[in-house]
Amino acid sequence: MTAITTRTVEYPADGLTMIGHLALPAGTGRRPAVLLGPEGVGLGDVDRRRADALAELGYAALAFDLHGGRYLGDPEEMLARCLPLLADPDRMRGIGHAALDVLRAQPRTDPERIAAVGYGTGGAIALELGRDGVDLRAIGTVNALTTGRPDETARIRCPVWAGVGSEDPIMPPAQRDAFTAEMQTAGVDWRLTIYGGALHAFHHPPVDHPTVPGVGHHPQHARRAWRDVVDLLTECLPVTAPKP
Repeated sequence: MTAITTRTVEYPADGLTMIGHLALPAGTGRRPAVLLGPEGVGLGDVDRRRADALAELGYAALAFDLHGGRYLGDPEEMLARCLPLLADPDRMRGIGHAALDVLRAQPRTDPERIAAVGYGTGGAIALELGRDGVDLRAIGTVNALTTGRPDETARIRCPVWAGVGSEDPIMPPAQRDAFTAEMQTAGVDWRLTIYGGALHAFHHPPVDHPTVPGVGHHPQHARRAWRDVVDLLTECLPVTAPKP
């Protein structure tokens, strides 16, 4: 396992002081980078571990914050914050751009080689960065088949991969159809993976707090979804050996 370094980073966004988790691979040279967005509950240990795993693969990774350092385990509190956020593309873009600026400013980041991967609300933010015309190498989303404002999806300039559970009541077939129709009409290089029998947030290990209905862990598909994310990055943002 490659040695990595991690630290927290504070930055302003959405009127809050965000506290992100930065994970860097060993060495001193610039590396391809991944902006990693969490589910609606906010940045937690699962997201930090994902960023660490990406750093072990050779990426500079920033798991960004949604709620000013808070993890919203209360479903009502989470929905009260996330539903208005998901209805406001400009707010989502503001959160995404603030985190992206932090990642780009890191001396270890190659600013020309960045991908955005997100889960739930974090995935919606990744998509909005693409719709805003940000130069990304890839966008990956799980549980975030959100549609955008008319004509803006054509501004996405990179491949998009999306994953969703077949039994996800929050992202039902009608939402899947709307998302894929939007991507196709816009001429985006898109892929959708449907994980049979999986619910919403199937990728997330069981939690010790209440959840919204329709959430459930699926260990096998969770592993598959992570492999699919890594495959997307390997294809679109390959890690090459650093120059001596």
